[in-house]
Amino acid sequence: MHRLKIISGHLSTSGSSGCTRDLGATECGSAGSSSPEDVVVVHGRRTAIGKAKRGAFKDTTPDELLSAVMTAVLADVGLSPDKLGDVCVGNVLQPGAGALMARVAHFLSGFPETVPTYTVNRLCSSGLQAVFNIAGAIRSRSIDLGLACGVESMSLRETGVPGDLSSRLMDVDKARDCIIPMGITSENVAERFGVSREKQDAFALSSQQKAARAQSARLFQQEIVPVTTRCVDDQGNERVAAVSEDDGIRAGTTLAGLSKLRPAFKPGGSTTAGNSSQVSDGAAAVLIGRRSAVEVLGLPVMGVLRASAVVGVPPDVMGIGPAFAIPAALKQAGLTVADIDVFEINEAFASQAVYCVEKLGIPLEKVNPNGGAIALGHPLGCTGARQVVTLLNELRRRGRRAYGVVSMCIGTGMGAAAVFEYPGP
Repeated sequence: MHRLKIISGHLSTSGSSGCTRDLGATECGSAGSSSPEDVVVVHGRRTAIGKAKRGAFKDTTPDELLSAVMTAVLADVGLSPDKLGDVCVGNVLQPGAGALMARVAHFLSGFPETVPTYTVNRLCSSGLQAVFNIAGAIRSRSIDLGLACGVESMSLRETGVPGDLSSRLMDVDKARDCIIPMGITSENVAERFGVSREKQDAFALSSQQKAARAQSARLFQQEIVPVTTRCVDDQGNERVAAVSEDDGIRAGTTLAGLSKLRPAFKPGGSTTAGNSSQVSDGAAAVLIGRRSAVEVLGLPVMGVLRASAVVGVPPDVMGIGPAFAIPAALKQAGLTVADIDVFEINEAFASQAVYCVEKLGIPLEKVNPNGGAIALGHPLGCTGARQVVTLLNELRRRGRRAYGVVSMCIGTGMGAAAVFEYPGP
């Protein structure tokens, strides 16, 4: 059993092994206050999310997806790219975390060579880590404005290639656990914490239903940048189309249908294709700045980053990460679960999402009100940035000051979380 405790003034997690992990998170500003030094979100956009290998973006390179959102975010607010101090891109599967790809996207977007670009890979939280990195540069006064992005093509790059590792990893339990397939970590969470197949399927159904309602109400159109791209079918016929809708949402999903699906990762298991996130393609970009600089440029304030945290958890149950990252971020912000209006928790697997929600006592109606990765998909490097865009648009629709959390589990045993405030109209 895992629990939270305070060690030397820092919130830490303690596991059954008795070890502790200092969360070491950084203050981002007090909730409800307003300071010229606040790190604020100006605007964000995303592409639609395509099903990997067979969806709308299966033949689209990640630099094109990334360029579409980078261009759109700045065009929407009328900002010249030479005003940016830095661009950080989250990516998981491209070589070198996509450093070359990101710079190519930079030039495809018409950005000047004087603006620097780099990439970051913190696995499933890479898009959110890009937000943290740009925010950190603003807090350190290295830059005034920056673009935090995330992109992934899971059609063109395979997961499951660990790279060059020492054979000694088999001699160290935690190191060996880092290469456990993600589906097995989901099974571990379900078994260890008693998350039933019925609960997982019910959560998956809810995700599909909420996403279908949001798509039908055209809520996602505020976030999505239409991307004109080429797609080749099985017969070799080429089609050019503007893609503006997520293609993983299954509006006709039923509980009966989900219950018939076979376990995907182990005989007798409870994790299926229906209650797991979809492998996907997509990109998102978020424009972030210091409040004082944003005001001078006459740019809007869509949200304020109030806290951020990254924690470590056991690799074999990596999905529990949000259950520890969220309390750490809330503590920084001086808020509680009850103060938060919307939680965007990445649905890597229903098992881990259900565990985290129940562990923290989060009302289900506050969780992913427009669906999550089970319905929308999980383009690894993109997801964290996409969640920020989705969250702030949802808070804005509520028309009042509101708070939201973005969180996800991270492969190899981590969790990340951020608290945002929508300041009101």
